[in-house]
Amino acid sequence: MSAFEVLTMGRVGVDLYPQQVGVHLEDVETFAKYLGGSATNVAVAAARYQRRTAVITRTGDDPFGRFVHAALAGYGIDDRFVSSVPGLPTPVTFCEIFPPDDFPLYFYRWPKAPDLQIYAEELDYDAIRAAGVFWVTGTGLCDEPSRTATLAALEARGNQGITVLDLDYRPMFWESREQARSWIQRALPYVTVAVGNLDECDTAVGEREPLAAARKLHDFGVSLAVVKQGPKGVLAHDRTTAVEVPPVPVNVLNGLGAGDAFGGALCHGLLAGWDVERVMRFANAAGAIVAGRLACSDAMPTAAEVAELLAEGPREDIHA
Repeated sequence: MSAFEVLTMGRVGVDLYPQQVGVHLEDVETFAKYLGGSATNVAVAAARYQRRTAVITRTGDDPFGRFVHAALAGYGIDDRFVSSVPGLPTPVTFCEIFPPDDFPLYFYRWPKAPDLQIYAEELDYDAIRAAGVFWVTGTGLCDEPSRTATLAALEARGNQGITVLDLDYRPMFWESREQARSWIQRALPYVTVAVGNLDECDTAVGEREPLAAARKLHDFGVSLAVVKQGPKGVLAHDRTTAVEVPPVPVNVLNGLGAGDAFGGALCHGLLAGWDVERVMRFANAAGAIVAGRLACSDAMPTAAEVAELLAEGPREDIHA
């Protein structure tokens, strides 16, 4: 088989999302089950654009683990690098939905998440080196053996192609922000693209002002710094030019999957060779579509849906 266009490494799990909006978890009556986990959702989003995609992750040896494999197959994602860990349950995540900007998350990743049991010696380094985009997350650095495996994968990749670090800072997975900063800074010299919101940039490089954060990321060797600013849109800086793109207006229903939709669209646009502004506009629109929907993985848009929202002209241009 030819190389994967997008290969992600990191979290996987099952999202159990309430079907009632504006209700606290204890009062929810019904839930729907979806594939979840940041790195996995990015792969789903990229697969929507017909990209050859795979995920490196681990599940429990349980019914939810079998659901993960079935869901990945349903999205057209290769699951050859998804293995099970006996004795650990597949993680489950619940959320509450209070639009437009309050979506509390409850992670059940105890006693330890299987996706943190990825071992360096089990990785397929040929596949990692060959991928068009290799995508890793900050969470993958929060514990061993995943930390060592993530750094080994990045080192083997050797700054080839498009190598993305999703800064992805979740305080509950770390002992402290300082600990997260230390390990993220170990990873940054190996990546060509870094993506994060203002708080994640602060965690990574100690800077919350967008342009200053981008410049600090460049100091670590990052070629393209993407700083998401919420209601102010997104700033992208490629060492020479700063591009700031406003958000796409949307009636927010559930903002939790928007960042992963942005990530999958970012992969698609970079692989297509688009200029930075076009990539950012496309990714912003993809994120907006998902923010207006209830689910995360199931909500990922097609290129035609993004084109319609952008009203950018012929749809074949978006697929280019």
